[in-house]
Amino acid sequence: MAGRFVITKTPKGFYRFSLQAANYQTVLTSKNYATLATCRDGVETIKKNAQAPIEDQTVKNPQVLKFPKYEVYLDSAGQFRYRLLASNAMNIALSEDGYATKAGCLNGIDAISRAALDASVDESALES
Repeated sequence: MAGRFVITKTPKGFYRFSLQAANYQTVLTSKNYATLATCRDGVETIKKNAQAPIEDQTVKNPQVLKFPKYEVYLDSAGQFRYRLLASNAMNIALSEDGYATKAGCLNGIDAISRAALDASVDESALES
C-alpha cells in the first residue's frame, strides 16, 4: 500500500497537507497555503521531487549537488535536520524536529521518498 497526501483546511481558512506513510504515520506536514489550488500544487511538487539525491552538509567538503536535492545539516543544537529543495532551489519541505543521529535523519528522508512515490491524494476532510 502506498502513502497518501491528506489535504485539510485550518480553522483560519488556510489549506495544508500531510504525507502519511502506508502505516498511517505522518512523515511530512506542509506549510499553510492560501488556496486549495496552490496546496494541490505543493503536493505535486513534493511528489515530483521526493526521490531527489541527498547532499550531506555534515561532512567536510561536501559534494555539492544540483537541484532538486535534500540537504542534511546540523542545526544550532547539534541535531541532524533535512530540507528538500525543488529544482528552482525553493525550500519545499523540512524536518520539523531534529534527529539525534544522521541515520535517523536519513530514515526520515527515506520515509518521505517511499510514501510520496505512488501516493494518492485524499481531500475527504474538505467535504465536512
